[in-house]
Amino acid sequence: MKLFRYGELGKSDLIIDAVYEGGGSVGELGDPISKILPGCGNMGGFRASGKGIYKKFVVLYTSGEHKDWPDNIDINSGRFTYYGDNQKPGHELHDTNKKGNLLLKNAFEWLHSNPLNLEKVPPFFVFVKFPTELSARSVQFKGLAVPGFPGMTATEDLVAVWKTTNNLRFQNYRSTFTILDEAVISRKWLEDISKGSTITQNTPKTWRLWKEKGVYVPLFSEPTTAIRSLEEQMPLNLLQAKILNAVYNHFKDTPLAFEFFAAKIFQMLDSRVIIDEVTRGAVDGGRDAIGRYLLGLPDDPIYVEFSLEAKCYRPNLRGVKLNSVGVKEVSRLISRLRHRQFGILVTTSAVGRQAYSEIREDRHPVIIICGRDIAEILINRGFNTQRIVKQMLENEFPL
Repeated sequence: MKLFRYGELGKSDLIIDAVYEGGGSVGELGDPISKILPGCGNMGGFRASGKGIYKKFVVLYTSGEHKDWPDNIDINSGRFTYYGDNQKPGHELHDTNKKGNLLLKNAFEWLHSNPLNLEKVPPFFVFVKFPTELSARSVQFKGLAVPGFPGMTATEDLVAVWKTTNNLRFQNYRSTFTILDEAVISRKWLEDISKGSTITQNTPKTWRLWKEKGVYVPLFSEPTTAIRSLEEQMPLNLLQAKILNAVYNHFKDTPLAFEFFAAKIFQMLDSRVIIDEVTRGAVDGGRDAIGRYLLGLPDDPIYVEFSLEAKCYRPNLRGVKLNSVGVKEVSRLISRLRHRQFGILVTTSAVGRQAYSEIREDRHPVIIICGRDIAEILINRGFNTQRIVKQMLENEFPL
């Protein structure tokens, strides 16, 4: 991984997934983003350069740790989901103090105007928090972004969502951006846009194409390996660990009840999932649930059948050794799949390397939903604290 020291930042290019180290002093002097892109400020998720509604550029910064507003980058498709800055009750969606939401409102209005007003849309630079040994302020560059995503409509890419905190209701934006297929953003172009010119001889090709014709070229990244390590299948942070722990502790003594929860998790992942039956005990034929996946048009649908197996195994929490799903359990599911069916394996733990390898190398149509996936699905659906998860489990899955 490429790492730029703090002293290099004023002359560096922006490289996808490179890390830019923060300084050791306080305030703006220690912030790497304001060093790379002078004039954008040194605080907050939205950092814009330029006066009035027309900006030279905008930085979108995320820590990735906010439980209520889970910003997310799909590195496979280039799709970036980013939430606005009206994140607490007491303000209207377009409150003038919430300049980030106004930035989103303007950018997406220009995107969907007729005729297009793309010349007014500034470039968006995406950074995520990435602490290093020398500085907690260090960041990682994730790409050059533009509002919208291929195939999404004006009613889908910028949505005002309701939230409730302490019985107070309020709205915030959920926006969708496209990370463009640009591996390197040159220092020369950064200098050009700081002077107010985005179309120059240094302009990235995909930015020019989108700016002039509205054509998206997403940064599509195919994984070099389809096998996730045990670490990659376990919680990414403390919040995910607490949520997964709540699930495991609720079902650990009644694994049969976990089958109903596993079916629900798969439904929460995709609205096109239809659970026909959660089977029980000796009559399940090796399948804990069966169902159909909806494909096609609403008035002419087709269905693909699936079998689901659920394993409530001990996750690797608080130093306790992981109890992973092995070859025997995976083989059991695969052997039950009939022609034109696919399988789902849901576990609070992880799938061992040998079993995972056999699934992928032999191209078995099996979806793996592991401990980290369960936590992320719950968080994305609003079950974003241990207390809320416990309450949901007690209400919907009483033991």
